[in-house]
Amino acid sequence: MEKAKTVAIGIQDFEELRKGGYFYIDKTSFIKEWWESGDSVTLVTRPRRFGKTLNMSMLDYFFSADHAGRGDLFAGLSIWEEEKYRKLQGTYPVISLSFALVKETNFEYTKMQIYQILTDLYNGHRYLLEGDFLSDNDKEFFRSVGSRMPEYVATMAIHKMSEFLCRYYGKKVIILLDEYDTPMQEAYVYGYWDELVSFTRSLFNSAFKTNPYMERAVMTGITRVSKESIFSDLNNLEVVTVTSDKYATAFGFTEEEVFASLDEYGYSDRKEEVKQWYDGFTFGEHRDIYNPWSVLNFLGKGKIAPYWANTSSNQLAGKLIRQGSRRIKTNFEKLLKGESIKCPIDEQIVYNQLDRSEGAIWSLLLASGYLKVLNDEEKKQAGEKTKYELCLTNGEVKDMFYDIVRGWFDESDGAYNDFVEALLKGDRKAMNVYMNEVALNTFSYFDTGKRVSREEPERFYHGFVLGLIVDLQDGYVVTSNRESGLGKYDVMIEPKDKENDAAFLLEFKVHDPDEEESLEDTVKAAHAQIEGKQYEAALVAKGIPAGHIRKYGFAFEGKKVLIG
Repeated sequence: MEKAKTVAIGIQDFEELRKGGYFYIDKTSFIKEWWESGDSVTLVTRPRRFGKTLNMSMLDYFFSADHAGRGDLFAGLSIWEEEKYRKLQGTYPVISLSFALVKETNFEYTKMQIYQILTDLYNGHRYLLEGDFLSDNDKEFFRSVGSRMPEYVATMAIHKMSEFLCRYYGKKVIILLDEYDTPMQEAYVYGYWDELVSFTRSLFNSAFKTNPYMERAVMTGITRVSKESIFSDLNNLEVVTVTSDKYATAFGFTEEEVFASLDEYGYSDRKEEVKQWYDGFTFGEHRDIYNPWSVLNFLGKGKIAPYWANTSSNQLAGKLIRQGSRRIKTNFEKLLKGESIKCPIDEQIVYNQLDRSEGAIWSLLLASGYLKVLNDEEKKQAGEKTKYELCLTNGEVKDMFYDIVRGWFDESDGAYNDFVEALLKGDRKAMNVYMNEVALNTFSYFDTGKRVSREEPERFYHGFVLGLIVDLQDGYVVTSNRESGLGKYDVMIEPKDKENDAAFLLEFKVHDPDEEESLEDTVKAAHAQIEGKQYEAALVAKGIPAGHIRKYGFAFEGKKVLIG
């Protein structure tokens, strides 16, 4: 029996992967599907670590005249079965760029990074300066490309290189731009969005729209940044998102491919475990797409772990949920408990709306791979955005979000854990001590950071509830803002062992000086609401005796909390 190939982790260069004889699942059918589509400019969005960079490298090695005669890299793969494509290999000038490493905290550094990428492109083609092939003006422009070039030179650099290569080879160029939106995400996080959008719009317009020297182009990224932001002039753009049927199996592994690999590596008995953790991505109508990064790591190590979730910062996802409104947090509560939500989705991500648009947040989480479409979209009414039923993608993503929620309380981790312990024991004095420490350290962290708002206690306590869900998941069911009795309670903690463990009702109130003289009065008002609205009715209906239900009012005044 032939020995299984070595699983090499992190190789993104197609030649290195093929020459090394490493494990590879054939995705060369993407070359044929893309080429025969005839599309001028294609943008493919997929979550990180889904083979975008490897596929772009594959396109480069297949089409680029720099790799002419390298049919050996494709021998035995599906694309090499047709004579037509064997003759096509290595016959086009190709410009291949990546913005994957452009991760800076301000616009000037970002621009410097992009300038360096363009400078490297020109340095790689300095042979064009030899002889009289270029005019004196062309050579002057060529030599002006560098770290200190004017912005107008930078925005025209790809366009002009396309012209030079087209004239040299007598053939229009193919442009490949990988991870085009990485600088966009950094610009949103660090607050230089408008500056970068202006620069990028000019760069993309000259490269992809007003470029008669371009044959075709492919861009990849995680998100489809809104057309109004940077693609306003690109009416020749074919966008392929996670809800598109096009190229559905070209990025990521199908279940058939994963199960065949598990058989090959002796893990046939672990298929269901792998499916639970790494399956769940849905591209168009094609379900059961697996996360390739995690599958490769599992094949190499034989151990279930959150490989994909740990590959890069999940800072943006955590920030959007942590600072989100009550509705965002209560929806996220449902997701953490394995339930689904129905939300409006607009796949054109408008980053500067993320602070105020719930739909934009869920759209970003879907594009990033944290959520999956559970069912087909609902038919929308005239004027309404499309709604999808969404849930967490798989076990790995759920584990990642558990860690994010726990991280919210890092600064007061000991106090938070002590509070939970005091709550379960019914030690009200200790609860007050520890809760005030937690609130002091984390209140502002849950707010938007722009100003201390009246919503701050609400943001805090809903984040706090998510922490309870994560920490009490083994022995309790935690819910919030649900109907019970004559109204909606704030938090209900229901024991799974109804005979031996107590249940809890928590009501949160912000001190209103017009209504209450002291925090003690606010606590009494919270208790009056619990009793008056008969919140315990849902617990009693489930067979929990009234004597086993503990009721607490939480009164907030600034960062001070009183529990009674």
